[in-house]
Order: sequence, then structure tokens, then C-alpha cells
Amino acid sequence: MDVNIYLTFDGRCAEAFDEYARVLGGKVAFRQTYGETPMAEHVPAEQHGRVMHSELHLDGKVIMGSDAPPEWYTTPGGFSVSLQFDDLEAGRRAFDALAEGGTVKMALQETFWAQGFGMLIDRFGTPWIVNCGRKA
Repeated sequence: MDVNIYLTFDGRCAEAFDEYARVLGGKVAFRQTYGETPMAEHVPAEQHGRVMHSELHLDGKVIMGSDAPPEWYTTPGGFSVSLQFDDLEAGRRAFDALAEGGTVKMALQETFWAQGFGMLIDRFGTPWIVNCGRKA
């Protein structure tokens, strides 16, 4: 069994996944819009460019996502996407890039369990935790 993260967006899934691929060194392996599906005739034309499903592959891990129908979208809450880095500088680069245009909830800093730990909500509304270099 695999457990994967599935993120929903309000029309910005393609932009977010392209940014996550750039920042995290992954690849958008699949993307299909509502207009590209057999159900396109049942979706309003103004929603045809929204993403029905996308997959971001990150070193054997997968993050999936889509643009929710506008009437179904809710702001993400009650979870965070957690990233674990062995290298503090790699974690800092990811944290800083994800924080651009977003809101830092806890600056990346040393804790009793890690060389670096921080929390943020990126400009797409996705909450992230970045944990770097576990302490022994």
C-alpha cells in the first residue's frame, strides 16, 4: 500500500506543481485538465483549463493534486506537507523558496530535535513543515 498526499487548489494547481517541481527537484509526470477529459462536455467551458489531476514525482515519492470545482474548494487546514532533509542547507533553500509570497509561521531554526525546523504556508495556500538534519 502507498499513502500519497493529494492537494486541492482553486485554479492554481498547474502553477503550484510547476513551482514545487522546480523547488524540490521533482518532475510533473502527469497533468490533465477538465477540458482534456471525456467529461469535458459536462464541465463549464470556463473550467476547461483547470487541472482535473496532476502527479508530481519526487525521488520515488508522489504528490497528487487538482483544481477543485469552484463551489467545492476549501482552504487547506488541519495538515501540513512535511519535508525531511538530511542536509540543513538543502532544507533552508527549499524553505526559503516555498516561503516566497507566503506566510512563515515559524522561521527555520534549530530545535532540540533538528538542526533546522520551520513551518510556513506557501503562496498557493499549502501548509509545509521543513525538518532538517536530525540531532542524535
